Amino acid sequence: MKQKVLFICVHNSAGSQMAEAFLDDICGDQFEAHSAGLEPGTLNPLAVETMREIGIDISHKQTQSVFDVFKSGELFAYVITVCDETSAERCPVFPGVTRRLHWSFPDPSTLRGTYEQRLASTHKIRDQIRARIEKWCDEMCPVEAVG
Repeated sequence: MKQKVLFICVHNSAGSQMAEAFLDDICGDQFEAHSAGLEPGTLNPLAVETMREIGIDISHKQTQSVFDVFKSGELFAYVITVCDETSAERCPVFPGVTRRLHWSFPDPSTLRGTYEQRLASTHKIRDQIRARIEKWCDEMCPVEAVG
């Protein structure tokens, strides 16, 4: 049975959506990924574009509220907050018996500069999230040596 993982950030518009997609892509046979936000907004177009560039389409995803997820009564083995350190105090806490982890990533919605600069920064954030998910999957789902 797959373990459920909930990724949480403030808006559920970029970081948590990317983390959810990467977990599904990298070790979806072991985990069932979900995401939510404290103040759900709309999907960040930069996140959608940077994920599309590597063959993952998140454009159909809807943002959702942590409160709505909580009200559903769904239980999660892991709740992972992906808020950056500057907004960590606003990053929601999900109650219940679960393992809580915090992985700090910059929030693409706070990026400034030209479109190209913000896109380049979103690429870096995307790659940081992918690397962290890959590392976690390696830790959680070790491949058995074939003898």
